Amino acid sequence: MNKIIFTGGGSAGHVTLNLALIPYFLQKGWQVCYIGSKTGIEKELIKKFDNVKYYAIETGKLRRYFSWQNFLDMLKIPVGIVQAVGIVLKEKPDIIFSKGGFVSFPVVLAGYVCAVKSVMHESDVTPGLANKMSLPFVTRFFTTFDDTVKYVKNKNKVECVGPVLSDRFEGADKQRGREFCAFDDKKPVLMFVGGSLGAQTLNAAVRKNIEALTKKYQIIHICGKGQTDSMLKIKGYCQFEYVDKEFKDLTALADVVVSRAGSNAIFELLALKKPMVLVPLPSTSSRGEQSLNAKSFAMKGYGEIIRDEDLTDSELFLNTIDKVFDNRKTYETAMQKAEFKSTNNNELAQKVETLALQS
Repeated sequence: MNKIIFTGGGSAGHVTLNLALIPYFLQKGWQVCYIGSKTGIEKELIKKFDNVKYYAIETGKLRRYFSWQNFLDMLKIPVGIVQAVGIVLKEKPDIIFSKGGFVSFPVVLAGYVCAVKSVMHESDVTPGLANKMSLPFVTRFFTTFDDTVKYVKNKNKVECVGPVLSDRFEGADKQRGREFCAFDDKKPVLMFVGGSLGAQTLNAAVRKNIEALTKKYQIIHICGKGQTDSMLKIKGYCQFEYVDKEFKDLTALADVVVSRAGSNAIFELLALKKPMVLVPLPSTSSRGEQSLNAKSFAMKGYGEIIRDEDLTDSELFLNTIDKVFDNRKTYETAMQKAEFKSTNNNELAQKVETLALQS
């Protein structure tokens, strides 16, 4: 029986694609394993698959700023590599698929050491640190943007597949989303999404301006793990740590989405024709890829940008949201005209399967 190991984690952006690909391999009769971290969101999300074996390894995060924790985390990386080698030797997979995040590098390296093919996927224009470290050890590097090839020495490894648009929004029902939140049909709906780990600055801006927002809108607020406010109980305001199966219905219900600017998220909003307000991660906590994503979408007329450091400006925050809502038809028209190369999860899974079965 053929076998595949998936890896990736730390945030939902490093897990969502894996979740979309796994059913293809299960339906084809493959054995599927997942190597993730001990405490990352991936451990919880993979539980939805009863027949996927989950292995947890030590993983260290290398921050882009000075922190004593960096030294402690660096010690975890070799431990994670040894653990991953043991798992790969035990499971003997035909191929490893990596979506990135710091848990992925030990697994890709373990595959190389054990002579197992590995492939990985990058959503943003520039490869993340874990993917940069993994690049020498993979057979194929799938990318969302053509320009990513500029950052890769061995260009023969690169295959641009465009954004991978999964079928997770199929069957979305806005009425079901309305009932889930107990909203009425009289006020429009805003959805705030700070990513699976949340966005403290965005959460703070929503709460600071909640009275002004709920005068005009009903609010879906996806806050991130451990970041809901139990004291905040307002009619027309619904908050969640994380939403899985209901996410498609809530997105269908939203008139405007306020979101971080990760590639996966914004291409999904583009495909769904959802006017957007993008709040890219600040340069202090990212390599700037979300700012590039957001500027590209804003220039094409799909939405507007609020810088993370400007979220404390209530007037700017509220005016930008109102601008996008009031002119939503203009943004929707621009998105209707959008042309971009894309693939779906089954097409990408087939590419991975073909590589796995090649001698």
